[in-house]
Amino acid sequence: MFTRRWVVELILDAVGYRAEADLGGMTIVEPSCGRGAFLLPIVERLVRSCAHHGRRLADTGGAIRGFDLLEHNVEHVRKAMTVKLLELGESLDAAERLSDGWATAGDFLLTDHGRGQADFVVGNPPYIRLEDVPAKVSAAYRAECFTMRGRADVFVGFFEKGLGLLAPGGRLAFICADRWMRNQYGERLRGLVTEGYSVDSVVTMREVDAFEDEVSAYPAITVMRKGPQGPVKVVEAGSTFDQSAGDQLVGWLASDEGAVPAGESFEAAELKGWFDGRGHWPEGPPRALELLADLEERFRPLEDPRTGTRVGIGVASGCDDVFVVREAAGVEESRLLPMVTAADIAAGEPRWGGRYLVNPWDDGRLVDLADFPGLRAYLESHGTRVRSRHVARRRPGSWYRTIDRVDPSLRCRPKLLLPDIKAFAHPVLERGELYPHHNLYYVTSDAWDLEVLGGLLLSDAANLFVGAYCVKMRGGTYRFQAQYLRKIRVPDPTVLSADQSTALAEAFRARDRRSATAAAAAAYGLDESDLSPLAAA
Repeated sequence: MFTRRWVVELILDAVGYRAEADLGGMTIVEPSCGRGAFLLPIVERLVRSCAHHGRRLADTGGAIRGFDLLEHNVEHVRKAMTVKLLELGESLDAAERLSDGWATAGDFLLTDHGRGQADFVVGNPPYIRLEDVPAKVSAAYRAECFTMRGRADVFVGFFEKGLGLLAPGGRLAFICADRWMRNQYGERLRGLVTEGYSVDSVVTMREVDAFEDEVSAYPAITVMRKGPQGPVKVVEAGSTFDQSAGDQLVGWLASDEGAVPAGESFEAAELKGWFDGRGHWPEGPPRALELLADLEERFRPLEDPRTGTRVGIGVASGCDDVFVVREAAGVEESRLLPMVTAADIAAGEPRWGGRYLVNPWDDGRLVDLADFPGLRAYLESHGTRVRSRHVARRRPGSWYRTIDRVDPSLRCRPKLLLPDIKAFAHPVLERGELYPHHNLYYVTSDAWDLEVLGGLLLSDAANLFVGAYCVKMRGGTYRFQAQYLRKIRVPDPTVLSADQSTALAEAFRARDRRSATAAAAAAYGLDESDLSPLAAA
């Protein structure tokens, strides 16, 4: 996928590769030069820079390092650079010598480049799934690049290798699919970036005609620097974003100062910093990311040992037709655990549907079936199905276990229950009579009044956090899974005023999301207008 010229110019400007700088004394690397979409503008800028700084172009053989796997691409781009240098006044000998040195045929990922030698790394790395690469090559890539795990895309290795080439203060700018920021296969790369590099800017261009061919690649321009994390400029480009819109952004992206620009075809914001760790990086409109970064800086996570607040998931059986039933003839009453499912809380309060978990656990241990002949007879009557489960085949001695252990104390604890797939957060208070099914997530706490906390989780604040981190389903519905619920930041319950707590609890009891959002905004020190439009976005 070859990049349009105006997008290349925007990337070079954003990374700081500009003719005003003394480019002849620096090194820029293009790891997948293709037909020269980046290298030709790079050559033009280098020529102008040499003229401006009084350098001889003939002495800049180490200023450009281009690579491509395909020999015919390299031959094409060498000829194109030679023609360009001739047009710019160089002799044929100098033009051919420089062009031959600037473009190399080889596998960038398997070449020993050394480390810390480049001032700039730019390009549009290839998008190829590792499973589509020959097995020997795929194994070599995985051995060479520790970030390439699971079903990674080859471009993950280009990020790793490119970052490793940067000298202190050096910058990398790729236009590339942004899925690595949120998918599992990008975990190690996210960790690498946050441990040793700064994310300087991210320009998402999902609806922009950025390539010569029409593709659906979810691209983003990501600029990173070898150095401590600083402020981050984020831009979301709309479908009408073009060269003139890019020109509006250039000065701001390439500078440490200046007001955040405004345009009809894009939205921009500046964050104080970036999001830490290997976990999924959030996505959303820049104003939502700006608010998210602010809340993450000022407040602690929902799951917090200080407040004894825990997020978990209900029990998975591995065979609900046998273990989750309304009737289990002959099974001892002590082995039937009343269970609440997502269907039971659809109305906003628990309405038990009469289902039980056939419970083989007691205080965290499997019961001895000899002590419960009714349970034993029931399970053995379904023995073929129960024993065919993966968990039973793996542990044949405990063939009758459910996938998850049952925590007997959880049933008796008041808890907030949240179904997995919803357009908006749907917390429901269960006061300690039922055990949650695995299609429900739960929140328990030692310090929170659960109605007050329920008001926070009912508000658009919960949707802001979960929506930024979760993988959305068709139609834009969210996954309210434990890993995303743990991303929610909440105030300290001890610092909420009585009026704030009352307002949150009343909104929760009334199932009034708008009132909950207003009360939550006050608790976070925000205006309601700061919060409401962002969760739906």
